[in-house]
Amino acid sequence: MIRVFRHYISTAFLSLSLLETAIFASALQIGNLLRFKETTDIVQVSFFLPSAIFAVIMLICMTGMGLYQRSQGWKTAAIVLRLGGAFLLGTLGMALVFYALPDLLVGRGILGFALLYAFAGVAILRALFYRFADEEQLKRRVLIYGVGKKAQKLIDLQTNGEHKHLDIIGCINMDNETQVVTNDYVLKLTIPLIEYVTQHDIDEIVIAPDDRRGGLPVDDLLDCKISGYDVIDELTFYERESGIIKIDGLYPSWLVFSDGFKAGNIKDLTKRSFDVFSSLLILSFTWPFMLVAAFFIFAENGFKGPIFYTQTRVGEHWRLFKVIKLRSMKVDAEKNGAQWAQKNDARITPVGRFIRKTRIDELPQILNVLKGDMSFVGPRPERPEFVDNFAESIPYYSERHRVKPGITGWAQLCYPYGASENDAARKLEYDLYYVKNYSLFLDMLILLQTTEVILWGKGAQ
Repeated sequence: MIRVFRHYISTAFLSLSLLETAIFASALQIGNLLRFKETTDIVQVSFFLPSAIFAVIMLICMTGMGLYQRSQGWKTAAIVLRLGGAFLLGTLGMALVFYALPDLLVGRGILGFALLYAFAGVAILRALFYRFADEEQLKRRVLIYGVGKKAQKLIDLQTNGEHKHLDIIGCINMDNETQVVTNDYVLKLTIPLIEYVTQHDIDEIVIAPDDRRGGLPVDDLLDCKISGYDVIDELTFYERESGIIKIDGLYPSWLVFSDGFKAGNIKDLTKRSFDVFSSLLILSFTWPFMLVAAFFIFAENGFKGPIFYTQTRVGEHWRLFKVIKLRSMKVDAEKNGAQWAQKNDARITPVGRFIRKTRIDELPQILNVLKGDMSFVGPRPERPEFVDNFAESIPYYSERHRVKPGITGWAQLCYPYGASENDAARKLEYDLYYVKNYSLFLDMLILLQTTEVILWGKGAQ
């Protein structure tokens, strides 16, 4: 993993994206050569700007289809389907751009050959990547200090397809710690720790005892650290590998001394500018969908009743505001009081089910963004009734309100729709990660990946 603007990215997928960028950047030039290979009339023009546009559009579409996420798995059918979707969107995008900018002189024949070359190049590169990227020598070899419940949870990560790059070598027992992991993982060191780490080519030592009161071998760990081996605690490990701030075992001093939680006028101005620009851009081509959805909502209820639905939510610094959405439930949906939306909720109308699945019901919140109540990216705004309960029962829950809530966010991307207190606690771990590591880069990444959520209907109820 490598950290870019405080957000962890897989080095394997980062390398893959750079190689694919090279393919995209050369596609138009190759397309030009293929188009005129049998004649002497090769078009002698500069493809620098068109190639840059080609590469940017394709990278946006590839990212939006989730092709740089480890969590998507490596099934061939799913990858081919997502690649096809990315190239279809990319073709439409470039057709619009090159039509609007005819001076770029990119002919349809050249563009067609460029897309064929790019698709073939990416397909071959992906086939090689998925064939060899999981070799044992590419895995990160991890040694765990602890044999309790926390150590077992780290071991369990290996069974998750998203963490195939991890290779847990073993666990070191601490004095007076109750063993939970199986004996197969427990190591009995007969040599100094630094010698074992060197002999077994360990990449990283993770400190994860259930109870630290027994003391840590600070001298041994310091020896490993100074010798160039990574030594991190369990919380930092989860932050990097899972994109969460794990609240189980989280202690205030870790938050105090860790990096992140940056603030400043320039940063606030940048985020606000990004919000306004993104909102106006998306509103410019989504308003027809809202108009059509509004008509069907109105017609579904016999051309009477409200089209929009407003609800009080908790915003930045616990300020209350009215969120605006297209109505997706029956008019009397909450006659018995506030409640979570459930799977196959009977209160959702047929039209409402469709607009919730496609996220069209969320689009009027763009007005909340333009007003300044919300950001385009941030934690999901919750109702005061739920927030009061969660703040009492879930540690650190109030910290998610340090920033403006968002239409989309890190938790919405990484965790399915929540309908319980346990779901709220799990989503909080993603929200805390966002609050701690916010950057414009992370906002753009979330915004691009939200495209995938909309196209594939993930997480909606």
